Amino acid sequence: MLFDWLDAREATTVGTTLADDFVTHAASESRPKNAGLDTGSYLEKFAQKFLPRVDREARPLKLNLFKRAKLANSFKWRLLEKGVEREIADELAHALLVRLSAGPQPAGPGPSESRRAARGTVLTLLAEGNQALARGDHPEAIRSYEAALARDSRHPEALNNLGAALCKLGRYLQAEDQFRRAIAARASNADAHCNLGTVLRLQGRVAESELPLRRALKLKPAYLAAQVSLGTTLLALGRLRDATVPLERALKVAPRDVDAICALGQIAALEGRFADAEALYKRALDVDSNAHGSWAALARLRRMTPADGAWLKGAEACAKRGLAPHDEAGVRYALGKYYDDVGDFKLAFSSYQRANELQKLAAEPYGRGARTRFVDDLIRTYTSETIGGTRAGASDSMRPAFVVGMPRSGTTLVAQIIHSHPAARSAGELAFWPDAVHKHAATLQQGPPDEALTRKLATGYRSVLAGRFPDPLRVVDKTPFNSDHLGVIHSVFPKARIIYLRRDPIDACLSCYFQAFLPSLNFTMDLSDLAHYYQEHRRLMDHWRRVLPPEILLEVPYAGLIGAQEEWSRRIVDFLGLPWDPRCLEFHRTERVVRTASYWQVRQPIYKDSLGRWRNYEKFIGPLLELRDRTPA
Repeated sequence: MLFDWLDAREATTVGTTLADDFVTHAASESRPKNAGLDTGSYLEKFAQKFLPRVDREARPLKLNLFKRAKLANSFKWRLLEKGVEREIADELAHALLVRLSAGPQPAGPGPSESRRAARGTVLTLLAEGNQALARGDHPEAIRSYEAALARDSRHPEALNNLGAALCKLGRYLQAEDQFRRAIAARASNADAHCNLGTVLRLQGRVAESELPLRRALKLKPAYLAAQVSLGTTLLALGRLRDATVPLERALKVAPRDVDAICALGQIAALEGRFADAEALYKRALDVDSNAHGSWAALARLRRMTPADGAWLKGAEACAKRGLAPHDEAGVRYALGKYYDDVGDFKLAFSSYQRANELQKLAAEPYGRGARTRFVDDLIRTYTSETIGGTRAGASDSMRPAFVVGMPRSGTTLVAQIIHSHPAARSAGELAFWPDAVHKHAATLQQGPPDEALTRKLATGYRSVLAGRFPDPLRVVDKTPFNSDHLGVIHSVFPKARIIYLRRDPIDACLSCYFQAFLPSLNFTMDLSDLAHYYQEHRRLMDHWRRVLPPEILLEVPYAGLIGAQEEWSRRIVDFLGLPWDPRCLEFHRTERVVRTASYWQVRQPIYKDSLGRWRNYEKFIGPLLELRDRTPA
């Protein structure tokens, strides 16, 4: 029928996809610096590498004259959109049309007719998937990419784009697998390397994400998305100066890049430059009113008030625009904070609840049984007998100091107080001990490290501290989860001081629930899981109290510190073997980078609003109420 003959939609999508693929491959070809790619060399490249693909993928569609013209025309206009010069685009489109119009090519080594037909179908499905992805229909995009891969399981673009669609739905582990398969299919696939780095960071595997992002930039040095993603990873690693370099480089090329602007705002906030941060976030929103990261970040810069109605309207509209789960969760957490700040606790809790439901989509389920067995093994293995006395290879240094506790229990506040002392510094949250325990798990699960490993850990940790702060008498590591590793830490540094923060269990758990943690902290996204985690945390801390020497462990009640700031500040400083310095009472004036969620709070004088905060939410937090009669761990 005539309408069938004129229906050129398939040809148009194939032409667009061919152009995208050609530009990607042409850009990845290395050329001598300052050597232009003239029309002749472009056509030679096209004939040698690309026209055979037309034979395999487009010719089997058996297009009529009208559809061949539409395909070539869509191919040409897509090249122009991608920045190809008009003369070159005209010549390439003409070469494509001639190829499509020519008779069958001589038989030779290559795929069978059925294989060529399948490749044509793959191209069509890939185009359909790309269109669905562009309009935000991620389930439909996934179906198209999976159908394409059913015909060609190693198609690099289909693998990469399937990963991108899965990532939009928060299915990060599946997305990671597709990106790795795309790289295996084509190691030079810069997009897949970039996407792999990004999805690793979204899973909380921040240190792992740096290498694939650098590989993407090695393959494509001007790759804007990889520059911004690398800057974001370096920011998450606390390397703020390093992060600024790729972000500013990206903004020189694309001054309206919202993600780069927002990342620079985060750097300003972590450095305590809140006015600069606010200006950057608002600049991002001027570019794109759907800049979800900026809406979320603005709420963290200060206490919100009813006068922030414009922010509320904008953030609520943004949250309803069909964002990816991770992105919407960030805005929902910010809305929860707004409603909490203004005293509307019902709306606050519903916002936080929705945020956590979205976060769960990207997280592995919390394993209660696994956590209980982990604590059982530590209690059985690290006894007063196995970690008592002086071990061969142990360091007698008192330079390391540790501040531990449940997340959101006040560890950042104590670290800031100590950092305000001229003879001490806080290194923030170091990954050394969690990484070391993971790396040597087979050995350390059996008991404290032997002499060789003890020396290795002591030397390595001293080197890390010296690299951060070579001069201070005390350097604090405030990683809360070091509470799991106190047996190993004490075996390596038996004289190191450990400060443990005790906060009301319900307040601590609720504060975790209200915080946008990475998916790796999966116990924070469910109230029942939080109650279980706290009980196991308490059980482990009870054990450390029994087996560690009392002179190296100081327990600081959060409520006591808030109510008697100077008394407890003096006790903390004295416990570390330092003379008293009144600057410790002015901790909020101390300038330093704070990389935790408390970066705004620790720059304010102590306030008591956080004590007993859970009572505002008592009707909503049933699973946590079983902790009500428990003394803070």
